[in-house]
Amino acid sequence: MRRFENRTILVSAAADGLGLAIAERLAAEGGTVVALDRSDEAMTAARTRPEAAGIRFEKTDLMDLADITDTIARLEADGLRFDTLVNNAGGSLHTPRPFLEETDDHWKLVMDLNVAATVRLTRAILPHMLEKRFGRIVNLGSKAGRYGSLFTGANYVAAKGAVQSMTLQLAQEFGPSGITCNAVCPGAILTPRVERLLSERMTQAEREAAIAQIPMRRNGRVEDVASAVAFFAADEAGFITGQMLDVNGGQGMCS
Repeated sequence: MRRFENRTILVSAAADGLGLAIAERLAAEGGTVVALDRSDEAMTAARTRPEAAGIRFEKTDLMDLADITDTIARLEADGLRFDTLVNNAGGSLHTPRPFLEETDDHWKLVMDLNVAATVRLTRAILPHMLEKRFGRIVNLGSKAGRYGSLFTGANYVAAKGAVQSMTLQLAQEFGPSGITCNAVCPGAILTPRVERLLSERMTQAEREAAIAQIPMRRNGRVEDVASAVAFFAADEAGFITGQMLDVNGGQGMCS
């Protein structure tokens, strides 16, 4: 399929793990993809992957407004006007799970990465979409923000809940301009980072018990989420907006 030919796509935190899988999927379907990340090491490794050929990697600190502004200005100077934005940056940053162990600094750190970075990038890219009267915004929520979490804390749950609620408001506000906004809400997707977190916070028996609670009897793969993002970004999803798509193997369900 070549669903993203003539589309210009920005993906945040996309040099490894889930973000890289999303960027590679959208590029494989013909998109012009720019991947933002702050890790030189991860970007160097990503550039060696055949699947990442053609993806432009830009070093950007998503916690730094000035750096985001400079990066977007540089991309605009190169003639890039984005019609698709995937806000993938996020994570619990290994802050404590118990609520009473989370400090104000823990809350600020997690809110800045998950919420503020999403706000800043969306604010920077929306003018491109408004010019075109077309746009796709796909935010990465989480099962945690929908149903709570077994291994991350209240700060992360609240941050993803905020992203998901913001998705609804953006869908309402910008729908008349031809812009959709949806959120993909993964469960535990076995990226190396999640694997480390699970191994630190759950015993093998607890992990096996958790998998036994998932109707599909497995953890998720990055490809599962990349497919869902591609669906929301595609033209055929043009009448779908303000929706949360759970990608968790049935671990969390709602009617």
